[in-house]
Amino acid sequence: MSKPDSLTIVELPEPQLRGEQSLEQTLASRRSIREFTDKPLTDAEISQLLWAAQGVTDPAGLRAAPSAGALYPLEMYVARSSGLYHFDPARHQLTQRHNQDLRRAIHRAALSQDALIEAPAVFVITAVYARTRAKYDDRADRYVHMEAGHAAQNLLLQAVALDLGGVPIGAFNDDRLSEILGLPDHEAPLYLIPIGHPR
Repeated sequence: MSKPDSLTIVELPEPQLRGEQSLEQTLASRRSIREFTDKPLTDAEISQLLWAAQGVTDPAGLRAAPSAGALYPLEMYVARSSGLYHFDPARHQLTQRHNQDLRRAIHRAALSQDALIEAPAVFVITAVYARTRAKYDDRADRYVHMEAGHAAQNLLLQAVALDLGGVPIGAFNDDRLSEILGLPDHEAPLYLIPIGHPR
């Protein structure tokens, strides 16, 4: 997989704090969506989705999803047609990690689930367990997995609020996916969440 010669930074639009649906409407409407149109997501939609999952919501650096000890072991990536991007919550920006479309390779690593090549964006949640283990030792893994669930649900609910759809996917070959994404040894993939306009 080729990496860009120089890092491309994408400054994301500021997230909106008011939507058109109530939380109750959003909860009632959430369903797993696996079929999408080919309409791409805008940078504003990507911004809002990432903010819901791991965005900073407090001057002290606290985020939208709860984290044991506020240690934030999760990392977020987005695979789009233009490449793979890593999310920096503090700066609310993306850094390009690969300059090619990795969705087909991700699809193969995840039991060929078609939602992964139909969706215009695949959100990837990974974990650096060491951040949480430093404080919580034996209970760290369960806390990290709980946090991944919190972030994923925030992402999926935000998708509904934007008239988008998505589905959480946990079935994939961990080693192959890590290789495709170029993850360091200390970082593990936990979730794939394809999101797009429902078909």
